[in-house]
Order: sequence, then structure tokens, then C-alpha cells
Amino acid sequence: MALKEDPSSELMGRLVDSVKEISGLPECKNVFKKTHGDLVRRIKLLSPLFEELKDNNEEMSEEETKGFELLRTVLGSAKELLKSVVEGSKVYQTLQRDDIADNFNQITEKIEAALGEIPYDKLNLSEEVQEQIELVHAQFRRAKERPELHDHQLEVDLAIALREKDPDRAILKRLSEKLHLQTIDDLKKESLAFHELVITGVGDPGDRFEKLSSLFKKLKDYVQMENPEIDSSEAEKGMIKHRSPVIPDDFRCPISLELMKDPVIVSTGQTYERSCIQKWLDAGHKTCPKTQQTLLHTALTPNYVLKSLIALWCESNGVELPKQSGACRSKKVGSSVSDCDRAAITTLLDKLANGSLEQQRSAAGELRLLAKRNADNRVCIAEAGAIPLLVELLSSTDPRTQEHAVTALLNLSINDINKGTIVNAGAISDIVDVLKNGSMEARENAAATLFSLSVVDENKVAIGAAGAIPALIKLLCDGTPRGKKDAATAIFNLSIYQGNKARAVKAGIVPPLMSLLKDAGGGMVDEALAILAILAGHQEGKVAIGQVDPIPVLIEVIRTGSQRNRENAVAILWSLCTGDSQLLMLAKQFGAEESLKELSESGTDRAKRKAGNILELLQRVDTVVNQS
Repeated sequence: MALKEDPSSELMGRLVDSVKEISGLPECKNVFKKTHGDLVRRIKLLSPLFEELKDNNEEMSEEETKGFELLRTVLGSAKELLKSVVEGSKVYQTLQRDDIADNFNQITEKIEAALGEIPYDKLNLSEEVQEQIELVHAQFRRAKERPELHDHQLEVDLAIALREKDPDRAILKRLSEKLHLQTIDDLKKESLAFHELVITGVGDPGDRFEKLSSLFKKLKDYVQMENPEIDSSEAEKGMIKHRSPVIPDDFRCPISLELMKDPVIVSTGQTYERSCIQKWLDAGHKTCPKTQQTLLHTALTPNYVLKSLIALWCESNGVELPKQSGACRSKKVGSSVSDCDRAAITTLLDKLANGSLEQQRSAAGELRLLAKRNADNRVCIAEAGAIPLLVELLSSTDPRTQEHAVTALLNLSINDINKGTIVNAGAISDIVDVLKNGSMEARENAAATLFSLSVVDENKVAIGAAGAIPALIKLLCDGTPRGKKDAATAIFNLSIYQGNKARAVKAGIVPPLMSLLKDAGGGMVDEALAILAILAGHQEGKVAIGQVDPIPVLIEVIRTGSQRNRENAVAILWSLCTGDSQLLMLAKQFGAEESLKELSESGTDRAKRKAGNILELLQRVDTVVNQS
């Protein structure tokens, strides 16, 4: 009869399995390659400890197993993080690198803490394993204390690539290499990951979608230009045809499990073969077959991204492209949407224009969802004439209708052409009115819409002139956490225009920003510093900041903040102290020199430069004092 494993041995077995699963994950090929590799390597080094204790088969006390239980939990979290970084969109993760880096730091801290709970002296360990675990523990401790620094070149390249319409090819080359998007196959995988991100809403790309899609398009154009697809020879194509490639799951219809010919999206975000889901709907079903969620509407939206990916896959694998059939697929000449879909949008617009209050509310809500789903919908809805009708509904007396209308315009504004149409429809003053008087959700989305429109430089002037900044400051003060972030983002973007800096200062923005900066737990320190840094370059902003006792908190950020926040804090301090000996001496009294010297050695290039400049100013003051 087999001996029953005791709980300690079973726990060690699970830990051994966790390490094996993590070791077996694919190699990471994106901006987190080093961070990912370092964490996997350190976790692998824990395996001998678990294996030796499993082989010893000695029962441990509750105190002795506490640390191992913590490790089992955190290794599960580590596996999920490592897997998501490998499988996720590289472009999205690059733009979210601060948040993801924080996740890696948290995992490292938890593993180090768990290792600290293990009473090694009470365990029967060989000298060799004891030495290795001490070494690994020291590595986790150092990694926790010295988080990985920002890649300054990456920061600069990203900023330029996002800002400029046609970035320098050398910049795109560096980004392509850093993100490991260098081949056509890399692009196909990124397209799938990117599409999955947008459709499922994982990570809630939200107002970042425009940046994501813009950056991916520029990188895609660069890679395709540098690496044109080489046609396979006829012999190679013949060999490919005989391989009977496995159809990727994402390309199969969840109903028929066959390769999709005409993929369409339903209101839950799931994709099906058009003929299959249409039969399901015709049978009287009101739910999504895959999720069982109730369908908000029965409009079927063509999934052009997936359709093009299927076509690429078919071509690469020598599979004949599926042929479409059926009356529902006939398209109007020059149209990118099928007759039945265009008819659905037309019906919704008729309800917007002529329907009852309830019909208007419902139609605006459906357009809001359709506009959020994909780029083709945004084009089709705008071309059908929805924008002027939605602008009219911004002044609706029904709060929910107003919320739907402003959010639909927000989603439509992701498209650059639509931005112009929205502004030309006279929307700015109405959006500002919603920002001032709407419900909290409407105010938040109005702020986000103004940010989206302000990407176009001339709109920054019009939005500032329409009185948006005082209303944004009010939202910054009394909004929800999300509303405060929407307001801060809009204010930052508007303040790039010099005239809006003065408007923001006169509207009293500096005291609220300083309050947010001092509230470390409020989650708005990053945003407050970024806006203060841009205002500090304006004379009125500099004076206003100098009046709210900024020196102590700025020096504290320089001493303990993240790299980006330290950079902004030292830039503000430099602006304040230049030409103001009183503030300079005050900074000296609060011990600025030590923090500035450390920053001048370990900060970003910009932070080093500003810290060095302030240190020079302090030395001059000391010289003057000594001479007198």
C-alpha cells in the first residue's frame, strides 16, 4: 500500500510544480525582457530548496510552513503576471510600463517577505542548498531595494513617436527593436493581442486607445517597409498545403467551430460567423451563445480586424480564402459596412432625430456602445450623420440621455477626422456646459472628450476660450478618482498652449494641485507634479506656485519619489529658485543639497541637468555669503 503524503510534502510538491510551470513559460520579447528574465531566473533558483524538503518527507510545524504557504500564493501571482507580459500587446504594455513595473516590484517584495518568514535553522537542509537560498534571498532583497531604472532613451523615443505624425526612422528602428516588433510574424501576433485587448476591454484601454493604435500603425508601417513579405516559391506553397495547419481558436466560430468567413461582433463583444449567429437570433434567442449575457441590441458589426488577420493566416499557410455567400453580405458600392448594419445605424439615427425621450436615450446608448467597439463603426456612424444629432442631445434635460450623448462623442472622437466634425458641429461650448452642470459620469466623460479634442492644437485655444478650465479645476477638486484623472489629463494637455497656462493660474489651479501633491495616498501625485511642471515655466504660474509653500514637499519628492516624479519636482524647483535667492536659501535649509547630489548621479538626463543647475546656484549663494 502506498504511503500517504503528509501536508508538508504535498505543499513542497506544489511549489516544485509552480517553479516548473514558471520555468516553462515562453521567453519574453518586449520592453520587460530583462525584468521578466531576472524574476524567472531567481524563482528557478528556489527549486532545490523545495525539492530537498519534499524528498526529506519530514512533517513541518505551522510556523515552519507559514513562509512556504505565502510563497505558494505569490508564485501563483507571479506566474499570471509573467504569462500576461509574454502574451499581451507589446505596444499596450510599453505605454503602461510604469504600472507593470510596479506589479513586478510588488511580486519581488512579496517573495522576499515570504522568504524572510522561513525558519531555515529549523529545517533539515544541506549546506549547499542553505548557501544557495541565502544567495537567492539576498538577490530578491537587492532587487526590492533597487527597482529597475527607467529606460530614458525609450521614454524620449516614445514621446516623439506619439507626438510627431512622421517620426524619424531611427526612432522607429529603436522602438521596433526594443519592443521586438521586427518581422511580419511579430506584427500578426501583436495585431491579435491588440485586437483582443480592445474587444475584451482587458486593462481598460479607454482614452489610451488613440495612442495605442497610432503607435502600432507607425511601427507596422515601418516594419513592413523594412521587411517586405517575400513570396514563397510554388514548391514551398505546395508543401504548406499538405501540412493541414491547425486553425487558431480565435479564428473559429464559437458556434460552428469552423474557420470564419464573415466574422461579426455582437453587443457583448464576442465574435461569430455571421450566418451562424443570424440563425441563432432568427430562432428567437436574446442572449450571447458564449457568455449567456442578454444582448443589448441585435446589430451585427463586421470584425474587419479579425477578417484581415484570417486572410493573412490563410495566405501564409496556403489555405484557400473562405468565400462569402448570403444576401446579408451584399455591400453598397464604396461602403465599408453591409446593408443590414447601415440600416441598423440609420434606424438609430431616426430615433435620435424624431423619437420619444426614451427612444432617444436608448438610441444614444446603442451608438455609444457601437462607437466604442471598433474603428470601422466610428467611421460609419459619423458618415451616417450622427454627430450633429448627438451634439443636440448634449442639452437634453434627461441626465442619462446626456451621458450617452457625450460618451458617444468621446468614443467617436478617437477618429481624427471625427474630431474636426465634432468641433465644426459647435460641440465645444455644449460639452463645456455638460462639464459644468451634468451628472458626475457626464462631467467625467465631458472632460475626457475635451482632452481627446485638445490633441489638435487649434482646439486647445477654442476649448480654453469656451471656459473649460475653471470647470475642469472644479472636477479636479470634487470628482471621483476617475473624474480627477480625466480632469488632470485635460488640463495638462490644454496647458501646453501658453494662453491656457494663464487661464489655469487665474482660475486658482495651484492650491488644489498642491493639496493633491501633499496627499500621497490620493493617487494624484503624478498628475499634480506634471501640471505644476508645465505651469512653472510661465511667470504667473511660477509666482503662484511660490506662494503655496512648495519647497518642503518638492524636496521630499526629489528624495523619495519615482524617477519621473523626481524629474518633474526638480524642474519645478529649478524654475522657482532661478532668480529667487530667498527660495534658494529655503531649499538649502530643508536639506536640498544631499538629495540633489544623489539625483545628479542617479536621475534621468533631464533631472541630472536640473539638479546640477540648482547645486551651482547654491554654491554661488554660499560664495556670496562667505565673502560678505
